[in-house]
Amino acid sequence: MTYVIDAPKQASVSVAGEEARFPVRRIWCVGRNYAEHTREMGGDPSRDPPIFFSKPSDAVAEEQDLPFPVHTDDLHHEVELVVAIGGEGADVPEERALDLVYGYAVGLDMTRRDLQAIAKKGGQPWDLSKGFDQSCPISPIAPAARNGHPTSGKIELTVNGEVRQSGNLDDLIWSVPQIIAFLSTYVTLRPGDLIMTGTPSGVGPVRAGDTLRAECEGVGSLQVTYVTRD
Repeated sequence: MTYVIDAPKQASVSVAGEEARFPVRRIWCVGRNYAEHTREMGGDPSRDPPIFFSKPSDAVAEEQDLPFPVHTDDLHHEVELVVAIGGEGADVPEERALDLVYGYAVGLDMTRRDLQAIAKKGGQPWDLSKGFDQSCPISPIAPAARNGHPTSGKIELTVNGEVRQSGNLDDLIWSVPQIIAFLSTYVTLRPGDLIMTGTPSGVGPVRAGDTLRAECEGVGSLQVTYVTRD
């Protein structure tokens, strides 16, 4: 296969205990999947169906030092369990959904909240508030074949050592199998897809110089420091 321009570099994420990497195809994100966060964002957890949006594959970032994003004065953190898809399926039954899962990671859905607010007010897409460069810092993927499928466990984010977000995976409104089954009725899930499963309450601002540490019990951890852009 030849192309008229150089083909873009394949986005990928490291895998715990492996030299080979996980290629990233698409990043799907679930909005409002913890009851308290749904309430803090003005939603009704007893009524609202899951909200999906996406980030480009090359939004993943594994660097510990990241430049503070441009065009925002209100960058927010959102810590999430990330599901790495290793199989293919459409209209996947819930009882077979975990067959598609390669592994899990912990990630950050970084959000330019000021841009998101403008988009919401105008009924516009969220792309520039959610899908900017390096907007998905992520830990190495823990293969399910070794670590299993987590259904409970603490998920937490600290900023400069202070706990900002703390929840448990068993608080998810929509479980991982339910998310996979629901999303697969809209798109065919394929190897390389990542699904960010939603964030607990406590989302808040990040400033240049802040160090964020995210941990998900039984899955992994990551640390990111936002540095002032040159």
